Amino acid sequence: MSNQQEQPFLNDWFQTHGITEVESLVSDLTGILKGKIMPAGKYLGDGRPRLPDSIFIQTVTGGFPDDEDVQFWNSAERDMELVPDLDAIFLVPWAKDPTAQIIHDCFYLTGEPVELAPRYVLKRILALYEARGWTPVVAPEVEFYLVKTNIDSDYPLEPPVGRNGRQETSRQAFSIDAVNEFDPLFEEMYDYCDAMGLDLDTLIHEEGAGQMEVNFQHGDPLQLADQVVMFKRTLRETALRHGMYATFMAKPMADQPGSSMHIHQSLLDSQGCNLFSNEQGEPSRLFLHFIAGLQRYLPAAMPLLAPNINSYRRFVRTETSGSAPVNVEWGMDNRTVGLRVPVSSPRALRVENRLGGADANPYLVMAASLACGYLGMLNQLEARPAMVGSAWASGSKLPNDIGRALDMMEECQPLAEILGEHFTHSFLAAKRAEHREYFQVISSWEREHLLLRV
Repeated sequence: MSNQQEQPFLNDWFQTHGITEVESLVSDLTGILKGKIMPAGKYLGDGRPRLPDSIFIQTVTGGFPDDEDVQFWNSAERDMELVPDLDAIFLVPWAKDPTAQIIHDCFYLTGEPVELAPRYVLKRILALYEARGWTPVVAPEVEFYLVKTNIDSDYPLEPPVGRNGRQETSRQAFSIDAVNEFDPLFEEMYDYCDAMGLDLDTLIHEEGAGQMEVNFQHGDPLQLADQVVMFKRTLRETALRHGMYATFMAKPMADQPGSSMHIHQSLLDSQGCNLFSNEQGEPSRLFLHFIAGLQRYLPAAMPLLAPNINSYRRFVRTETSGSAPVNVEWGMDNRTVGLRVPVSSPRALRVENRLGGADANPYLVMAASLACGYLGMLNQLEARPAMVGSAWASGSKLPNDIGRALDMMEECQPLAEILGEHFTHSFLAAKRAEHREYFQVISSWEREHLLLRV
C-alpha cells in the first residue's frame, strides 16, 4: 500500500479519535518497542518515519555484536522506511493527550522488506501456509508476576502488597481472592485493553506468589502477536500506575515457578475445517506430521522460545520450579509434556506448545513454532507415540543453557532456510554478544562461595 493510499484511512482514524500525537512502533529482536514519537500532523504530512536497520542487531543491553560476527550485515546502517499496518493501530488510553500507537513493517528505501524484523519473520512463515491454502490459528497464554518496585538490581524481587496490606507468601493457584487483592490494577488493565481492542479471554492466578496468567481468544497469528506485544506494554504501564512492577522475566524469583507463553495451535483449510482432525474426529496424519516437526526442530529453535540467559532457569527441575516441561514429547491432556493436546471436540483439536517463555518475542515464538510444524508436514515426518503418564524422565531433553541452544540453532540448516539465513545469522550474533557480556559480570553466588574458599 502506498503512502497516498494510507492517508485517507489515517486521516479518518485520527479525526474520529481526535489524535494529536503518534507513536510509531517496531519490535526489535528482544521484543522491545523502538520507534519515534511525533505530532499527528507531522506523521501525516512529512512522509513515513525512518529508522536505521541496526535496531535489529541490538542486544537487550543496548550493545551490538562485532561487525565481523554478523554475516550479510551492511555496516552502513541503512535507513528503513516504517510502513504502518492499518490493522495494528491502537489508542494509548493512559496518555494525557489523544495518542495513537501504530505497529509498522520495515522496508529499505529500495522497496525490499527488512528480513531482520521479527514481524517480517512471522509474515514470512505465514506466507508459506497461505501458499498451501492452510490457515494457522493460535491462542496465546501469557504468564507474568506482579512484584514490589525494585530500583536496586542487586536485591531479589519480592511479591507486592495487596489490598489487605500483606504480601502474598504462599502459593494460591486459581484463587479468586488472591486475584481480587489487585482488583484496582486489573480493572484498569481491562479498561485499557478494551479501549485498545485487545481480545483478552480469562485471567487466573498461577502457581507463584503474585503470578498471574492472561489468555487470549484464538485467531490470526500476526494479529495475536501484535496483541501480546501491546498487552505487555499495557500491563507494565498499568502496574506502574499502581505502585508495582509487572515482569515477564522467565524466572524472576529463585524460589518461585517460572513464567511461560504457551501457544495453542490448530490448522484450517479454505472451508474453515480443522485439518488436524480426520473424518472420524481423531488426530489426522497432518496433525501427527505437525507434531513430528515440533519434536524434530523445536530443540534447535529454543533460542527463539527461550532467548535470554534467565530463560533456562525456568527449566531447572527443583521443588519450587513448577510445571515447566523439559521435553518435546506429546500427549493427550498431559501437563508433563512439552506438546500437550487438550481434551476438545474434533473441531477444536489443537496442540499446546508449552516451551515458550513469557520473556520471548511473541512474533518469534509463533514463527518458530509454526515453522517447525510446517517442516514436519512438508517432509511428512513421523511423530513418536503419545506419552502416557509422566514425561519427566523422558530422554528427549532440551538444551539447558543459552550457549548450547545457540550452537544447536546454528547447526540446523533447515531452520535457517525457513526463517531466513540473514535473520538467523544476525539473531545468533546478537545473542552470542549478550552471552559474552553476561560472563563479564561476577555474581553474588561466586563472591559468597568462592571468595574465601578457593
